[in-house]
Amino acid sequence: MNIHRPAHQARRHIIPLAAALAALPAVSARGTAQVTSEPVPLDEIVVTATRTPAPLSELGSSVDFISGDELARRQIDSFREALGAAGLPLFANGAPGAATSLFLRGANSDQTLFLVDGLRLNDPNTDYAVFLGGAGVSSRDTIEVARGPQSTLYGGEAVGGVVAVRTLKGEGAPSASVTAEAGSFGTIQGAVEAQGARDAWAYSIAVRDSDTENQRRNNAFAATSCAVRLDRRISRKLAVGLTWRGFLGRYGSPGDRFTDDPDNREREQNQLATLFAEYALSSTWSGKVILGGQDRRFVSENPTPGLPTQVTHVENRRGVLDWQNTVALGERHRLIAGLTTERNHTRNDGFGDIDRRQTLVALFAEDEWQPTDNVFLTGGLRSDDHDTFGRATTGRVTAAWLPLPGRVKLRASYGTAFRSPSFLDLYGQSAFYQGNPQLRPEHARGGDTGMDVYLPQHRGTLSATWFDTRYRDLIVYDFSVFPGTTANVEQARTRGLELAERGRVAGVWETRVAYTYLEAENLTQQTRLLRRPRHMLSADAWRNLGAGLSIGAGIVRVAKRQDVDPVTFATIDAGDYTVVRVYAAWAVNNRLTLTVRGENILDAHYEEVSGYPALGAGFFAGLVAKF
Repeated sequence: MNIHRPAHQARRHIIPLAAALAALPAVSARGTAQVTSEPVPLDEIVVTATRTPAPLSELGSSVDFISGDELARRQIDSFREALGAAGLPLFANGAPGAATSLFLRGANSDQTLFLVDGLRLNDPNTDYAVFLGGAGVSSRDTIEVARGPQSTLYGGEAVGGVVAVRTLKGEGAPSASVTAEAGSFGTIQGAVEAQGARDAWAYSIAVRDSDTENQRRNNAFAATSCAVRLDRRISRKLAVGLTWRGFLGRYGSPGDRFTDDPDNREREQNQLATLFAEYALSSTWSGKVILGGQDRRFVSENPTPGLPTQVTHVENRRGVLDWQNTVALGERHRLIAGLTTERNHTRNDGFGDIDRRQTLVALFAEDEWQPTDNVFLTGGLRSDDHDTFGRATTGRVTAAWLPLPGRVKLRASYGTAFRSPSFLDLYGQSAFYQGNPQLRPEHARGGDTGMDVYLPQHRGTLSATWFDTRYRDLIVYDFSVFPGTTANVEQARTRGLELAERGRVAGVWETRVAYTYLEAENLTQQTRLLRRPRHMLSADAWRNLGAGLSIGAGIVRVAKRQDVDPVTFATIDAGDYTVVRVYAAWAVNNRLTLTVRGENILDAHYEEVSGYPALGAGFFAGLVAKF
């Protein structure tokens, strides 16, 4: 199947979609690149750190929040760009659409949990590398990043932390926007967003379609991303709803620049849906029930002249029931407790020949206590019972102290976490490999201490965090024996310093800056963990010039990391790189905004993963129509 599509075909695909959805109830101003001069809110309400809404100023955890409005203002339209905007280290095997890895606090993608509307996107058998490399975001999304071990609330894989994306509930008068953009590398994309509320109903819809040829041969990428939320309030004590997020991507995958495969192609379809109910049994007892499911299908086609085409299919299916209750034990004391049960099934006819099922039952509880006006404490436990490898128990405590309320917060956290062995690790079989059913999960324990300083007159927040995480029982592949197998043999440590600034500079520039210093060591082999940069800086500044005009610029600097040479497989020092972007918008009137942006404007030649060239300089122009 040839995934290259001429631009005129892409337009025929986007324009009818935009026209159809634009007919939804008419609109107001939540479109891409919306110009705003509102102050940066410093005390957003977040959910991920405690599973319940809580102000950032009361949390002992290190949490970052990115609103949909900020994504729109910065002209960010993909998960990959959105997480990079939060200063997270992301490395892709090439151009947009390529598999992308996330290294949160030195943990790899298998050790970082991704949640979508409360539903787990990944497990050891279901990765999000393709989704992260190509799925789109919109102003209807919010993204939260909770750093450090989080298995006590979310189970396995939450070692480095949790990334959670949620679709906003519709509110207010119906509104909608249509976006279109075109530019370098044969790129053309369009999006439609609509939201609103009336009586007991609320809705939120976002659809994005994009096509690009990228730069290399056989490297075109086409994707459609959708997010839908529907809410209905039944009574004062009961509300129900549903969410659905879908991603369909088609990618020409040429491999590294030495391979330059002219034929290999990949397709991914990932669907996640939930039904939920929120209830209040009394003034002190409330809860939420989520019934969800995931269906992922990945296909890789690798033709070889003179031989049958090699086709690999991967199918992941998941059903989840999550039940959470919150009980107020007093004015300053509450208990959160619940259970999660999950059934998943993986089929993979590639390496390992997998066709396995797993059942999980987990119980969790967290106690939140405010002993004084300015002290906030939490403590929790969780037990996860898998019918494959057994039980894992984790715990976590946090503390926040406001010695100068509204000015300074001191915080600390400590927790344990685990990553489950995959079906391939446990049961995979081939002519040269045999899984190990005796594997234990990978374990981690870690903590952090930090300080947040809130600047006067709502001008912003300055943060500093020191973290240290120890890993044991890391699973490695041993091909020195025959057949090759897996074992829990290695230990590792990641530690470092995170500095962040978010707010308003000189009263006119909205800024976000994040810097991470990271030491990531394999203690068993006495080597540095691969693809973990010692230094990473990201910064963005935006200004409203008035008269509908706004400008912004961003920079990412990555330095001192190691990788693997794609030819010799030797460990090498990967090149440092700096990437600069600029963007601007002109709101012609209340209904029409024109946008321009430049990516990698200095045309830096760099590789996030050794052997896979990133895109050169690219320039794009678009418009946003609001109704």
